[in-house]
Amino acid sequence: MRQEGGFSAEEIDTSRPHPARIYDYLLGGKDNYEVDRKAGDELAAAAPEVRIGVQSNREFLSRAVRYVVSNGIRQIIDIGTGLPTVPNVHQTAQAISPDVRVAYIDNDPIVNTHANALLSDAGATSTVLADLRDPQAIIDHPDVRRIIDFDEPVALFLVAIVHFLTDAEKPAQIVATLLDALPAGSFLVLSHATSDFADRSDAEAVYNQATATLNLRPRTEVMRFFEGLELIEPGLTQVPFWRPDTTPPPGSTEVGIYGGVARTTR
Repeated sequence: MRQEGGFSAEEIDTSRPHPARIYDYLLGGKDNYEVDRKAGDELAAAAPEVRIGVQSNREFLSRAVRYVVSNGIRQIIDIGTGLPTVPNVHQTAQAISPDVRVAYIDNDPIVNTHANALLSDAGATSTVLADLRDPQAIIDHPDVRRIIDFDEPVALFLVAIVHFLTDAEKPAQIVATLLDALPAGSFLVLSHATSDFADRSDAEAVYNQATATLNLRPRTEVMRFFEGLELIEPGLTQVPFWRPDTTPPPGSTEVGIYGGVARTTR
């Protein structure tokens, strides 16, 4: 696994909360700062179901990994990786098929540093410091190309990341650019926060002080990311209810995160 660097300590902004570190805190992780913990506590006060939500989202990710690998996928691009949390995507995938290759992408140098340290013995993986806002740079990155063969089906994971793109950044166009690089038989795995189940304007306000804003979208808008794709049953649903392998926890009906898995057909 290649060690990626090329950034200085000054590029690591610890003065403002970062979504990946807030998420890590809410999952009970230790790779966060006081500013992230404060934001996480404010978020939990504004949206009491948030801890159930982030755990359910993490479990959705694992189930989706198992689904795509069980359906023949041997390559995964995980954008918005976040701080490594056991089990990682490659651990879940390689438990089913050891030959699965995973390219992890995140725009936070701290995430990149931790990923390189913790995944150094992970085999066929790479970690790339890049931004979803520049999808072509991700597709063309040599450390992505080293791991991913774009002539073979790929599973693209955009889990809890697209809602950090504003409408002005044209998220549907970004997702389409990424999907256009993938051949038929590939998969899109996407989850996205919503206020369909409760007014979460206070939660959005927490992220106004972070390095990325939270942009909640209704189900109709989240569905647009799947246009032209074949949605896998049960379709786009709250993440606790996407093919659960255990009984969803109490409070799951209030979780404001949609999740879906779809196959490319062209």
